[in-house]
Amino acid sequence: MTEFWQGVDAFFKTPLGTLVSIVIIIVGAFAASWLLHFVIRRVVGQIVSGVKKTQGAEDTQALNVSPLAAVRLVQRTRTLGTVLGNIVNVTVVVVTIVLIVNEIDPQIIGSLAILTAALGAGLGFGAQNIVKDVLNGLFMVMEDQLGVGDVVDLGPATGVVERVGIRITQVRDVNGTLWFVRNGEILRVGNMSQGWARVIIDLAVPYDTDIEAVQDTMLSTATSLAQDPKWRSRILERPELWGIESISEEALVIRLVVKTRPPAKDDVARELRARLKYATDEMGIQLPTLKSVVLEGFDGAASVTGARPPRTKPMKVVNEAPHAVKKAQRKAPQKP
Repeated sequence: MTEFWQGVDAFFKTPLGTLVSIVIIIVGAFAASWLLHFVIRRVVGQIVSGVKKTQGAEDTQALNVSPLAAVRLVQRTRTLGTVLGNIVNVTVVVVTIVLIVNEIDPQIIGSLAILTAALGAGLGFGAQNIVKDVLNGLFMVMEDQLGVGDVVDLGPATGVVERVGIRITQVRDVNGTLWFVRNGEILRVGNMSQGWARVIIDLAVPYDTDIEAVQDTMLSTATSLAQDPKWRSRILERPELWGIESISEEALVIRLVVKTRPPAKDDVARELRARLKYATDEMGIQLPTLKSVVLEGFDGAASVTGARPPRTKPMKVVNEAPHAVKKAQRKAPQKP
C-alpha cells in the first residue's frame, strides 16, 4: 500500500499528473459552487414557500394584498440569496485560482504573498472603497433598507431595484435607463415600497364657490372610491379632507389625501382625479387647475401624521416648587 501511494504521489509530480490535478480542482470547484448555490436556492425557496403557504397565496404577486411583513420577508430573502450567490462565486473563483497556481509551482504562492504585502500599502485606499461597498451593501439588505423590486430614491438614481450585488446596486428608472450605483456611495435611501403611500390632491376652485358643498363632494367622491370593491384592497384608510390649503385672488385650494398601498399610489391618484373631474362637472364648477403635489422639507415633515397629530403628554411646570413651598408654609402651624 505504501508503494501504491508513493507511485500516486510520483505521478502527480509529473506534467500529466499536474494537469490531472488542475482538472480535479476545476471539477471540485464546479461541484462546490453547485452545492452551495443549491443550498442557497433551497433555503430561499423554503422561506418564500412558507410565506406563501401562511398567507394562502399562489404566487408572489398575490402577496401584494397580504400583510406588509410577508412581502418584505420575501423580497429581503431573495435579495440576500442573490448577494450570497455572488459571494459564493467570488470565493470559489479565488480559491480555485490559488489552488491551480499552487499545483503549477508552489513557490509562486510565496512570491505572490511577498508581492501582495509590497503592494498592500499602495492598494490600501482602493481596497477601503471596495470593502466599504461590500459592507454597505450587506447592511442595506440585512437592515431591510431596500430589496429587489422596491422603488427607491438613492440620490444619484431613482427607480426600481433590479439587482443588489456585493458592490453594485442596479436601479432601472422610469425611462428604462439602468443605473449602476456603488453601494459605498449610497448615503441615504428613500424607499417608496415600504409601509404606506399617500395620494395628495390639491383642487383649485373659483373664489366665489360654495366651499362646504365642494368639500362634501370631494370627500364623498373619495369615500365612494375607497368603498369600491375594485379599489378597496388598495386603500388603507378612509380618505381625509385637510381643508383649505391656500387662498388667492383667483382660486381657493382644497387638499384631499388618501393613504394607499405603495404600489397602488399612482393608480389610485389617477382614478381619484378622474372621479373628481366628473363630480365637479356635475356641480357646474370650472376648475382653474387640478394637480397633485409632493410635500418636501418642513411641510412634508409636519404633514406626516395628517389631520390626526400624535398626542403628547403635558410637560411639568418647573416653577411649581416655590408655590408648593409657600403653600406648605401657610398650612404649617405657627409657634406661639
